[in-house]
Amino acid sequence: MVAALAWAWGPALLDWAWWSAVWRPDAEACQAVRGQGACWGVVAEKHRLILLGRYPQELAWRPVLATVLLLGAVAGALWPPAAAGGTSMGRRVGLAVCGLCGAVFLLHGWPGAQAWGLGVVETDRWGGLPLSLLLSAGALVAALPLGTAVAVGRREGGPVLRRVLAWGVELVRGLPLVAVLFTASFLFPLWWPGATAPDVLLRVWLAMTLFATAYLSETIRAGLQALEVGQQLAGASLGLPRRAIYRWILLPQALIRMVPALVNSAIGLFKDSALVTVVSLYELTGSLGLALQGDPVWRPFLLEGTLFITALYFAGCAGLSAAGRALEARWTLRRGR
Repeated sequence: MVAALAWAWGPALLDWAWWSAVWRPDAEACQAVRGQGACWGVVAEKHRLILLGRYPQELAWRPVLATVLLLGAVAGALWPPAAAGGTSMGRRVGLAVCGLCGAVFLLHGWPGAQAWGLGVVETDRWGGLPLSLLLSAGALVAALPLGTAVAVGRREGGPVLRRVLAWGVELVRGLPLVAVLFTASFLFPLWWPGATAPDVLLRVWLAMTLFATAYLSETIRAGLQALEVGQQLAGASLGLPRRAIYRWILLPQALIRMVPALVNSAIGLFKDSALVTVVSLYELTGSLGLALQGDPVWRPFLLEGTLFITALYFAGCAGLSAAGRALEARWTLRRGR
């Protein structure tokens, strides 16, 4: 079926996307081939707004450097090391946290640092690819230890704690992410005492973290339940406390089993970051609409812009998948499985 469709539509699609396409930012040339060829000139014309949002143009080096820092931190945290000894999970998490903190500092700046080009830029000016990466990576890094704590609490806590955690997980999982984002953005300030609620970006990040925690906790709990009960009993027979049993015996083994599911959650969170545009945060999808809004010359070529950000999302998801497969293979090889 797929081969038949590719044979029937492939040549026409290739002609539209490549041979008859306009690659330069020439509006007249794009209008001339409209309906016959793609206009990739809209990407050349609007790429800064699409990728960086409303961030001040004269300070564009800051979100670019923040994006490089975020990508480097994610790659360093996920990609398996060449050395046989490997890299501890604590160092990987620490690297991701440092990358996130450095990116936030670059994007926000510091009061009185205008002379060095690091003056404060309010969060409502952030957007594009840096915002998508920051929200998804930040939520995942925060949700992973929280999800682990919830999963262990549901296994080892008392009856009341287990019931409360189970209700909390089911409540969050039973809501769509859009509803959680709306609650954090519009309802939470009504409940906040005083006149000023926390920044909307912080509230959205907390909402995404809470949402990811609920799903990751079930993934981690499933990985722990997949282990033989004798592993925990053996640790207890050696006199190890429960915390040490989980840290040194159960969680390292369960982590290998959870890598595909964790990568799947990371991919889903990266794509779900596009939903923050409904609360007026202009990540990639929102920045595209912002770039073409009120521009009658380039707005007819929304399809080409959408295909461009689709390619960016696909590249990010493919990179996460490749890193997850390599990491899983490396850890499996080290443990002789």
